[in-house]
This record gives sequence, C-alpha cells and structure tokens, in this order.
Amino acid sequence: MFGAPERKFHRPEAGLVLSEGRIEGYASLFGKKDQGGDVVLPGAYAASLAALRARGGSVKMLWQHDPAQPIGIWDEVREDATGLWVKGRLLAEVEKGREAAALLGAGAIDGLSIGYRTVRSERDAKGQRLLSEVELWEVSLVTFPMLAEARVAAKAEAPGGDWFWRSMADLFRDAVAEGAARL
Repeated sequence: MFGAPERKFHRPEAGLVLSEGRIEGYASLFGKKDQGGDVVLPGAYAASLAALRARGGSVKMLWQHDPAQPIGIWDEVREDATGLWVKGRLLAEVEKGREAAALLGAGAIDGLSIGYRTVRSERDAKGQRLLSEVELWEVSLVTFPMLAEARVAAKAEAPGGDWFWRSMADLFRDAVAEGAARL
C-alpha cells in the first residue's frame, strides 16, 4: 500500500503572475532542494499528468490544501525543462476565490504547494529524497511554501520578477532559518 498524501510548498522562483483573476507560474522546480530535503526530478509528473488526461481528470486548485475549498481551475498543468508549470483562473463566484485574488494582489500570500503521493523515490548520498515519480492531485495557493528561495510576481509582472520579490524571499528565508535556530 502506498503512503499518505504529501504536500510540497513552493514560492514560485520564476514568479506567479496574477492578472484579472488569472494566475500562472511554477508550482514546482526541478533539482531544487526544499526545506524537507526533497528534490523533484525532471519527468516526475509525466505519468500522473498523462493518466489524468487519459481519464478526463484534472489537477485541482485548492485553498491551503483544503479539499472542501476549491477556489479555481487549473487550465494548464505541464512539465517543462524548469519544473511544473500551472496556468489557471480564480473563480470570482466562489468567496474563497475572491479572497485569494485579493490576498495575492496585495502580496499577503505568495505561495504554491503541491499535493501528491510519492510513487517512486530514492535517497542520494547526501540523504536527500529524490522524487522520480509522483501522483499529482492538487496545486494549492498557500501562505507558507516549502521552497524558501522562490517568490510570487506582482500583478502583470512577467515570470522572473524583480529585486523587490527577491528581497522578500530572502527576508522570509532568513526568518525561517532564524526561527529554526531558536528551536
């Protein structure tokens, strides 16, 4: 039997663009170690995305991984050389969708997180878990992503962002490290 669902939080390094309720960006980046010591390898999502397409299914867009709170639709979910690219729209007809759009627009939230089940993985010599195949269930908008060096772009800003968002990501990373050091 396979394990329980897992989640990977991520602030899109290349930026998450929000424009008129439409969002796009990277939900996962290949080869980047997250704070849990996991690294997603290229091709890890391929089988899952193909299986979803074959049965007419879709990756869900949730608020904070809560299955009772879908907030939009991912119109496009694909792998490229960088990672897992998502493009979708928040639903203004849904209260949490409106709230998410307002929070993203104000910069109060800026993270993405994947909900998945590990199908195949192994540990490398450094103790990192290398995820070579995952079953992707959902991509959530979240407050606290796992990949500290990533960030979300401002409205209508192209992926790749500017110094402000890099600075914010650096502040967040430093705050997380400082908090961990106190434990």
